[in-house]
Amino acid sequence: MAEVATFATSDQLLVVIDPAARRMDGEAVRIAKDVLSAGAATKVCLPDGPDEFARALARRGSRRPVVVGDDRALVRAVSLLHRQRELAECALSVVPVGTMLGLAGSLGVPTGAVAAARAALDGVERRLDLLVDDSDGVVVGALRIPPVPAMGVPAAVGEAGPESAGRVPWLRSARSLVRTLGAARPSRLSEVVVPPGGPSRLRVEVDGVTLVDLDQPVRELSVTPCAGSAEVEVRPVSVGAEAAPLRAAGRHVTVSGADFRYRADSVVSGPVRRRTWTVWEGALGLRLPG
Repeated sequence: MAEVATFATSDQLLVVIDPAARRMDGEAVRIAKDVLSAGAATKVCLPDGPDEFARALARRGSRRPVVVGDDRALVRAVSLLHRQRELAECALSVVPVGTMLGLAGSLGVPTGAVAAARAALDGVERRLDLLVDDSDGVVVGALRIPPVPAMGVPAAVGEAGPESAGRVPWLRSARSLVRTLGAARPSRLSEVVVPPGGPSRLRVEVDGVTLVDLDQPVRELSVTPCAGSAEVEVRPVSVGAEAAPLRAAGRHVTVSGADFRYRADSVVSGPVRRRTWTVWEGALGLRLPG
């Protein structure tokens, strides 16, 4: 892991540049480094993979972290800081670089390198809600069932981090093979590929109250943290006319039923039979334009 220290004026920053960002858009990375280094004392870390990424954040000392990367790098940083129980004392900054920037943009982070770097230097900290599940997993943006693949991301179970980029052509070939074989018997290959979304029989409970039960097939479920609550929307399967979505809000959301997978931000997890998500109000401090 390469580290470069430069010294400027007013602040102490740890700039962690995700390897996928360096491969995807080196010019945007260079611009972000120049703007940040001109406005603060910076220590730049160039991790080669997730382990070095984690070590860089853990060893930041009093420096304020700035992550240069896409939505996956943002979620990785938030998850690491959460597991270290350091989110409350840490104001995170993000300079979005890459192809997956929808989450960062939805949180209010500028998607241009210069504007985002300036927000990291001169912006204000805003506290945002998170969803945390009963296995200590974190959702920054939204939770969805079934886990419809995000554009440009391999639909593999687990984290689709930059280290998986070389596996994308292999996964495309694998999916093509599975489609060709059709009714072929299950194999290790089919355990890696997320199946197409279809109706699920799930029990969805919000603060202990059942919103939908196993006797009503569900076409889609989404959970989003907002204003201290989890906003839940369930779209049941209908016959004939489109069924109206069911909505509720609460602090705790429990989903149970047959084995199901879910997409939390850019990561597909499961299968599980039961999972509970709880809103952590104001858990994430994110530096945004004033």
